[in-house]
Amino acid sequence: MNKIVIYDYETTNSTSWGSIIEVGAIVVDKNLKEIGKLNIRGRMPEGEVPSAKALLVNSTSIDLLTKGNYSHYDFLGALENFFVKAGPCMFIGWNNTNFDRFMTQHNFFKGNRYPYITHSSPNSEHDGIHIARAAQLLNPETLKTGLTEKGNPSFALESLATAQGFDTTQQHTGFHDAYTSCKILRIVKSKHEKNWEKFLITATKAGCETHLKKEEIFTINEIIQGRDFPYLVCNMHPNHNSHLFHKKSNDRFVFDLRNDPEPLLNLSVNDLKSILDKAKPKIIRVLKINKAPVFLDKQCALEFKYPKGNPYTKLGLELIQKRAKMVRENEKFCQNIQTIYREIEEEKEQTKPQEDLLPEDTLYEKFIPNKDTALFKTWHSSSWEDKLKMLDKFQDKRCSWFGQKIIYQEAPQILPPDLYKNIKSEIARRILSKNKEKWQTIGMAYSEIDTLRNQADNRDDKEELKKLDDINEFIMSIEKKYEIA
Repeated sequence: MNKIVIYDYETTNSTSWGSIIEVGAIVVDKNLKEIGKLNIRGRMPEGEVPSAKALLVNSTSIDLLTKGNYSHYDFLGALENFFVKAGPCMFIGWNNTNFDRFMTQHNFFKGNRYPYITHSSPNSEHDGIHIARAAQLLNPETLKTGLTEKGNPSFALESLATAQGFDTTQQHTGFHDAYTSCKILRIVKSKHEKNWEKFLITATKAGCETHLKKEEIFTINEIIQGRDFPYLVCNMHPNHNSHLFHKKSNDRFVFDLRNDPEPLLNLSVNDLKSILDKAKPKIIRVLKINKAPVFLDKQCALEFKYPKGNPYTKLGLELIQKRAKMVRENEKFCQNIQTIYREIEEEKEQTKPQEDLLPEDTLYEKFIPNKDTALFKTWHSSSWEDKLKMLDKFQDKRCSWFGQKIIYQEAPQILPPDLYKNIKSEIARRILSKNKEKWQTIGMAYSEIDTLRNQADNRDDKEELKKLDDINEFIMSIEKKYEIA
C-alpha cells in the first residue's frame, strides 16, 4: 500500500452510542512522509447526553460541543469525503481496531453512510499498538517505555510519548494523538526495516489467511496480565481452522506447540473439551484475522527469555515440527476443536437474555441491503425536503429511522408535526429513562458528575470543578428540553 492514513478520534462517549466530535488524521507515503492531513471538530448531535469524563479527557468545553463550525452531520460528511479521497490506503491508529474503527462503524451506520469504509477493499486497516508490541518483542530496545501501575511496560500512547520525550501538552486531541502515533511508527520502521512489510501484511483478512496457509510454525503475541508473551503455534488442518459460529467467522484456531497433541488426537469431543477448559496455559489460541494480528517468525518464541525458562527450546525443533505435523494432518481432531468452540457460542446465545434491539444496536445483526447503500450518495446530495421524500425508498427500516433522526437534528422545521413529536418523544423516552441503559441517560450523567466532583474536591482542583459545573448546567438544559416531550 503506497498511502497510509494515521488517524485518531475524540468522542462524547466510549460506547457505540457516543459520537465522534473530533478527528485528526495524517496521510503519509510508504516511507511515512506526510503528504496530507485533516484536523476538524464537530458539534454533538441533538438528543444525545455526553459523558462528563470523556469531555474532561479530550478538553471539550460546552461551547466546543455545541457551537463548532460543523454540525455532526456535516462533520461525518467531511470525514467520509476525506477517507474516500485518501483511498485506496491503509488506515492505522492506536488501538483503533478496538475503538476508532468501532466508532467509525457505528457513527457511519447511524448516519446512513457505509460503515466499513476503513477496512473494506481497496482499503485495509492495521493497528499501531499491535505493530509496536511486536517490534518490542523482537527488539526490547525499539521504544522507551514507561510502566503501568502493575509495573509492566506501558504501550498507552500518552505513556510512550512521554518516554520518547515528545511534547504532550496537546495530548488527547485528535491531531496531536495521530501525529504522536506517526512519530512512534517512524521509530519502529527505522529500527525494523527488514520486518516492516511483514508487520503490515496482516492488515487484511486475506493477508492473514495467506500467512496461515503458508507458514507451518510461527510466533504470535498475546498479552497476559499486562505483559507481552510470544507463543509458538502451528495452524490447524487447512479445512478446519475456522470458527463455525456465524458471529465468530473471523476467528482462526492455532495450536500452542508446548503441548503434546498425541494424547488429545483421539479423544471424544466431551473429553477434549474438559481438558481444554482446565489447561493453563491454553492449548488452543484464537486469532482474530479482522483485527490485524501480527505474525512473527518462529525464532521469536524460540529465543525469548521467559521468566521460568523457555518451554519451546527445551523440546527441540525436531519434536516441535513433529507435533505441528500431527496437528495439521489430523482432520478429526481439528473438526472436534471446531465443534467445541461452536457449541460454546451456541450455549452463550441460548442463555443470553432476549431483548428487542433498538435500530442503533443492530449494526452486526444484519447487513444493510445493497440497494440502500447505493442510495446513500443520492440521499446525502439531496435537499432536506427531498431527503424527507426519499425516506420511503429505503428498503431497510433502520435507514428510514436514521434519516428521520438526521432531519430532526439538522432541519426539524421541514418535518410534519406528528413525525417531529414522535422522534422527540422517542429521544425523551431513552435519555430520561431511570434504568441503567447502554446509552448515557440524564440520570447516569448526573451520577457521573457527582463522582467526578468528589474526586476533584479531594484534589482541590478548582478548574475541573468549574468545568463540571458547566457540564452539569448543560445536562440540565437537555433535561428541561425533553422532560416536556
